[in-house]
Amino acid sequence: MDDSAQAVRPKRADARRNQETLLDAAAAVFVESGVEAPVRDIAARAGIGTATIYRHFPTRADLIVAVYRHQVEACAEAGPALLAAGPTPYAALGRWIDVFVDFLVTKHGLAAVLQADNTGFEALHAYFLDRLVPVCARLLDAAADSGEIRSDLTALELMRGVGNLCIGAESNPHYDARRLVGVLVAGLRRPR
Repeated sequence: MDDSAQAVRPKRADARRNQETLLDAAAAVFVESGVEAPVRDIAARAGIGTATIYRHFPTRADLIVAVYRHQVEACAEAGPALLAAGPTPYAALGRWIDVFVDFLVTKHGLAAVLQADNTGFEALHAYFLDRLVPVCARLLDAAADSGEIRSDLTALELMRGVGNLCIGAESNPHYDARRLVGVLVAGLRRPR
């Protein structure tokens, strides 16, 4: 088999699960201890050796980018799942916004480290928008089409509003971003 065929081959299911476990562990450690947390803490949380982390992510920046992308994907995948399982489109939107808030609070710490590489940061931000704005739009449209919410707000406007309410939440334990975002989302409801 030539190198190009091997490079295209998808990862085995167990390898994907292992990488997801590693990325989830890294995200949790980053939330608790910041992005400068020791790699050994991430390895311990994931139940793997530090060499395994370095084999997959040679630099801390590589790991941070992978965590960021992993969290964007998890947030993007949550939208359709919540819409399919939720009792109403508005309930699905509210649950997705909670997932989005959790992501944003984590993301602020990651973004601060990544901003040193402006080109890389801009690419990640574009990826973030490309993946999440359509998900939010689908949830907003479904809730508006069902008559549950007003229809004059765009997905990007809602996401920016939520994002602005999340600023500072990662560094202030007395600031409850989720509660304030809940007020914002409640304000979308149509008067009955």
